[in-house]
Amino acid sequence: MKIIAVETHLIGVPFSTGAAPVAFSGVGWTAMYTLLMRVVTDEGLEGWGEGFGHATCPATRAVIDTQLGPALLGQDARDIAGLHHRMGQMLHMFGRNGPHLYARSALDTALWDIAGKAAGLPLWRLLGAAPPASFAAYASLLRYGDRGTIAQAVARAVSQGYGDLKLHEVLVEPVAAAREAAGAGPKIMVDTNCPWTVDQAIAMARQLRPYDLTWLEEPVWPPEDFAGLARVRREGGIPIAAGENACGLMDFRNAFQAGALDIAQPSVAKIGGVTEMLKVAGLAEAFGVRLIPHCAYFGPGFLASLHLHARLAPDQPFERLFVDLEASPYHELVLATNGRVNVPDGPGLGRDPDPAVLARYAVSAPTVLRA
Repeated sequence: MKIIAVETHLIGVPFSTGAAPVAFSGVGWTAMYTLLMRVVTDEGLEGWGEGFGHATCPATRAVIDTQLGPALLGQDARDIAGLHHRMGQMLHMFGRNGPHLYARSALDTALWDIAGKAAGLPLWRLLGAAPPASFAAYASLLRYGDRGTIAQAVARAVSQGYGDLKLHEVLVEPVAAAREAAGAGPKIMVDTNCPWTVDQAIAMARQLRPYDLTWLEEPVWPPEDFAGLARVRREGGIPIAAGENACGLMDFRNAFQAGALDIAQPSVAKIGGVTEMLKVAGLAEAFGVRLIPHCAYFGPGFLASLHLHARLAPDQPFERLFVDLEASPYHELVLATNGRVNVPDGPGLGRDPDPAVLARYAVSAPTVLRA
């Protein structure tokens, strides 16, 4: 089953948060940018993957269009493990993390999509799972920064049926406001996106203790300071979660050996795809670390995350960014209804993207490479 074409599609879909536009990477964030990769085989099967993401989509796309894609033409699409290894080794000198890893994440997910379609099975079944029809989701709120806005966002999420909430705040006051608005019932997590030194993180964790956080996520800069993260875990008094920025299995091994994590959070569109997620899951189990996949996107990575969640964390809530998209190439599959998300049951990822939506929201014309 030879790869005969590789395509990239970059779309930007407007979204609403119910509040003023959120700043992200220094600019107002009002559209969800998604990079999709299509891999076509000579047997008529095709697979879709997603490479992280958001503001870095153009850089990830450049890697696929100029380096990864040309190297894939003529390769056997069934050789998932071999391509995972060879493409990583071939491109390693250009970056072990960032756009090169994100590009390989898209490839790996697309190949697993093809494998599921070839077998006539949904990916979750191919991975050996037997999930419920739906999971509870947690609302992953954006960063609002003030008491009034975050209280409104929390109230809206609770009214939509979300039982758990994740904040992205870096100050105590909005966390306190969120807890007050949510009441005692919902679980609250806080993802800070690596803002603090180790000592600052310990001090902030201690200040956040009264708000009964389920975990504190990525409190330390740089994220690979696992010894420092372990100190925060020991001295801060709140469970620590991290891993969306890890560059693969070895990063997680180092984190586990350092005793840095209560919850591991690999992200399928960033870490190397489904194959690397499964490796990390085995290692987490060996170290006794709970694993909950990270999901901050709405393309094939969202669907792949649902399947992986079914295999790796079926009893844990699933992350969904708390935004209202104007449209989606996957329609209802990326929605949460009454705080729950459905697990796709079609072959592979469960559905190919709607070409009409891809065309309507295209940032630029698709790039097509053919053998």
